[in-house]
Amino acid sequence: MTPDSARRKPRMKNNNKNAQRAANTQTVVVIGGGFSGLATAGLLAASGHAVTLLEQQKNLGGRAGRLEREGFTFDTGPSWYLMPEVIEHWFELMGTTTDHALDLVALDPGYRIWFGQDGSPLDLSTGGDADATFESLQPGAGAALAEYRWEARESYSLALRHFLYDDFSSARTFLNPQLLRLLPKLAPLLLGSLEKHVSKRFNDPRLRQVLGYPAVFLGSSPQRTPALYHLMSHLDLTQGVQYPMGGFARLVDVMEQICRTAGVEIITDARVEGIDVASVGRTAQVQAVRWVNSAKADSKFNRVEANVVVGAADLHHIESALLPPEYRAHSASSWNRRDPGPSAVLLCLGVKGKLPQLIHHNLFFTHDWGENFARIHEGGDLQAETSIYVCMPSHTDSSVAPHGDESLFILIPAPALPSWGNGGPDGTGSPRVEEVARAAIDQLAAWAGIPDLDERIVVRHSYGPQDFVNNVNAWRGSALGLAHTLGQSAFFRPANRNHKVQGLHYVGSSVRPGIGIPMCLISAELVAKRINGIRTPGPFSFDTAEPAPLPREDGR
Repeated sequence: MTPDSARRKPRMKNNNKNAQRAANTQTVVVIGGGFSGLATAGLLAASGHAVTLLEQQKNLGGRAGRLEREGFTFDTGPSWYLMPEVIEHWFELMGTTTDHALDLVALDPGYRIWFGQDGSPLDLSTGGDADATFESLQPGAGAALAEYRWEARESYSLALRHFLYDDFSSARTFLNPQLLRLLPKLAPLLLGSLEKHVSKRFNDPRLRQVLGYPAVFLGSSPQRTPALYHLMSHLDLTQGVQYPMGGFARLVDVMEQICRTAGVEIITDARVEGIDVASVGRTAQVQAVRWVNSAKADSKFNRVEANVVVGAADLHHIESALLPPEYRAHSASSWNRRDPGPSAVLLCLGVKGKLPQLIHHNLFFTHDWGENFARIHEGGDLQAETSIYVCMPSHTDSSVAPHGDESLFILIPAPALPSWGNGGPDGTGSPRVEEVARAAIDQLAAWAGIPDLDERIVVRHSYGPQDFVNNVNAWRGSALGLAHTLGQSAFFRPANRNHKVQGLHYVGSSVRPGIGIPMCLISAELVAKRINGIRTPGPFSFDTAEPAPLPREDGR
């Protein structure tokens, strides 16, 4: 990684077309400085537009939050670096590469899994090693996993070609002869559940849990997620899991630097209060964005004129709080039918001494698998022991904890109920949040065999569902965005533009294509194409003469 790696100029192709675009410069305001907002702002600035990005928090990153206390550093959001080719594509469009701008480390094994308090944990690597691990638990499961991984790769390629890089704004998508020929194969994957898809191939409940758990990364459960998302197993069991040294806050900081170099004006502590829309006859057009300094109680309104606005904040917040009712693309009744996905209780722990029982990624699965998901989805109380995820980045990255100590981040999926309240430092959060956090510490200590864990904790900070509302305006405290159920996936997911207001576009985890850093970057490409008048299918390209090739799986 070179010191000036993030300062190379964006890779602009076809100078004649760039000159033509420069003559049609748009004034753009991007609302929200998470991954989708940064990615969109960068692409539009590199396209020649005048871009201002407004972020209400002090730091950029959105749901990719950060916490620093007493020498410990915590990512409080995304922690799995998957689909590296999609992230690499954005960096290449901006004139650099992830190899130059980041220090990526491959994790092997990818993660460790506990199936209850009794028994040894299971380490999972990629490729043939994963097949051998499955075989050790169920005779014949090794060959079955090899076939499953091949099918997952095929589905992933199918999604890249026909779903992820399509905003479904044209009927041509559904009349594509190639896609029509695939309908017999697609129908069972779209209509069947991931749980049933896995259960047909594997008998051992532990293996079913391993292959079903990726649904949680989609804000859903194996029972409610379409079988098509078995493609997620290609990402971790074939491609493998990586980690950017310095954490995901480092990825945010690098993207910020790239955007500023491209010409984006970034304003933090800027809470947007409204989007002004002008109507001329039957046409409505965005006009300006109004914001105040969220760090000052007596801040006066600021107004930034724009003929393009990109909402990269929570979709429900933008539509319900920033737009006049007559310009909202989604009615109150439509939101009543939607699934926000789960919320979460997050817990950051600084621990004295080493924890050899854990690796970078650790999963703890309870035996009452289906009931566990039902309690989360239906808004019930969690049991004392529930399925949790524990990230210990200090296993890989010594910079996130004092020498010889460990930094832990625990995620406990929870119902999307802001009434559970906030978290806080040192057990000062709301009673419900701290009760769940306390139970997670006890469960981790018992299952992983760390009897003195509690007395070794020197830093403790929790977050609850209400914190997602306060920090990122998340609808009903959703931790990830709208769940990837059948009715909220692909063309059923909210669109990337407001059909009532010209110049108003949407990116992020609650619109197409969906949840996760790579999906947010793809949503940025979809909107950048539309704003630049590009109608060719596929990924974004500065050369509008032909579509960009799909990102290669090796990120090159």
